[in-house]
Amino acid sequence: MAPEGLPIIAVFVAVAAILWWIWWPLGVIGAALSLWCVWFFRDPERAPAPQFVDDPRAVISPADGVIEMIATAPPPAGLAMDAVPRQRVSVFMNVFNVHVNRAPLAGRVAAIAYHPGKFMHAAADKASDENERLALRLALADGESVAVVQIAGLIARRIVCRVKEGVELARGERYGLIRFGSRVDVYLPPDAVVSVAKGQRVVAGETVIALRGKA
Repeated sequence: MAPEGLPIIAVFVAVAAILWWIWWPLGVIGAALSLWCVWFFRDPERAPAPQFVDDPRAVISPADGVIEMIATAPPPAGLAMDAVPRQRVSVFMNVFNVHVNRAPLAGRVAAIAYHPGKFMHAAADKASDENERLALRLALADGESVAVVQIAGLIARRIVCRVKEGVELARGERYGLIRFGSRVDVYLPPDAVVSVAKGQRVVAGETVIALRGKA
């Protein structure tokens, strides 16, 4: 269970109890919503497929959901990265997906940039530039970088980043979450080759979304 969800679950349960006391059919609805809230904040253990566990070339998905788009775009501002366009893989999460986000590669958190913005549908291409978002740059051991951007959506109004600059993250390590439906963009290293397709379902910490050209 993601710890950030515990206060919200407590509120759902308390409201359900009050509704049950007022009129039991309302309590049933409240109980159902409470169970959904518990399901939303689940945080299962994850690992890449066995053939990729020890493969440093594998870039794993930072989020559960569907590959919404694969495009070429310059990295986000505020991360001290060059403006050369990179392959960007976007994962859209609905309210039934696990919302805990994970590092796609092992690296040091070199920069974090928060951008206030709109709350339009996260599946829209312009959400990358106009929605509220938090971008993180991981400096990799070979000198390259990967950027991961948590993007708020229509319902998501709370982006959580658990790490600070200077922290070392292992590949697949949890670093944050977004509450109630959103999107995560990954700006891949230049030598990475995308291994997923638009519309494909992916699992955070398990699905390999790209393979780097260098071991």
